[in-house]
Amino acid sequence: MRAFGCEVCGAELFFENSVCVRCGSAVGYSREQGTLVAVTADRPICANLNRCGCNWIADPASVLGLCFSCRLTRTRPADADAVGLGQYWVAEAAKRRLIFGLDELELPIMISDGFAGLAFDLLSSTQGKIITGHLNGIITLDLAESNDSHREALRQSMDEPYRTVLGHFRHEIGHYYCQLLALTPHRRDEFRTLFGNETLSYEEALRRHYSAGAGQQWEGQFISAYAAMHPLEDFAEVFGHFLHIADTLQTAGEFGLLPQPDQRDNAFSTRGTARKLRKSLLERPMAEVVGETWLPVSKGLNQINRSMGKPDLYPFVLAQPVIAKLAFVADLVADAEPFPE
Repeated sequence: MRAFGCEVCGAELFFENSVCVRCGSAVGYSREQGTLVAVTADRPICANLNRCGCNWIADPASVLGLCFSCRLTRTRPADADAVGLGQYWVAEAAKRRLIFGLDELELPIMISDGFAGLAFDLLSSTQGKIITGHLNGIITLDLAESNDSHREALRQSMDEPYRTVLGHFRHEIGHYYCQLLALTPHRRDEFRTLFGNETLSYEEALRRHYSAGAGQQWEGQFISAYAAMHPLEDFAEVFGHFLHIADTLQTAGEFGLLPQPDQRDNAFSTRGTARKLRKSLLERPMAEVVGETWLPVSKGLNQINRSMGKPDLYPFVLAQPVIAKLAFVADLVADAEPFPE
């Protein structure tokens, strides 16, 4: 995440702000300009401001006055579902950060037209069971994941080191970009060399994973036990971690937390509104990014969490095969071409 400033008075703003705390100006995130701007008649705030806390500027293409991020939501809880609406508020905040991060990496995002593109079904499980997942560009989230106690209970029962709403979104969006960028005629062979044959039975792999587990040796080849289940899940897990790394390093750089001998030469540590993430992350070999920047930062963040009596912020080990997979993802992102506007 980048740092922002008030267009009116210059005060420091954060991505979630809808009002400047110094001058009281209404502000919103302009996806077109890539920064927080003052709300005006020509730049109205999203119609979902009071429904889910959305602080983005409305998309001129929306007849409902919604922003680009909210337009991606195909289904939300009913107005009478108070529990679901509260959880929807949390999920939309995570989704806005997801979309911001994808834009920073200049990844293509196309709103679903019913046949192609991306859409989100944010579903309340107050009336029945919901399965979080992805199918042909449609990302479904069980909004109960927005409840801390529910999510933590699942994390412990499934023996997971990490589980967040944003993490779910980043994993599921990995399936979308796997189809869009990796399983193409000129990249499929490379995908299979690194991740395996994606045509293997998913149902059988799922049954085997939940009956027998990932085994004892998965740490040397995979980012998580779940990644060992099937090549498609392996890619989605790695893609999600690539987004974790990208966002965390950008944030660390913006707020001066990256140790660099020469701050002038470090694009991550220079504050401003210019988009530097893609250049800083993708013009260096992934092994160098991980070894020289990510590992020192993540170790430091883990120790900070321990100092506060919290579990490790990033409780993962990146084996060399995983770094090779991250490098493949980075190459896909670097070569991705935006959809025409």
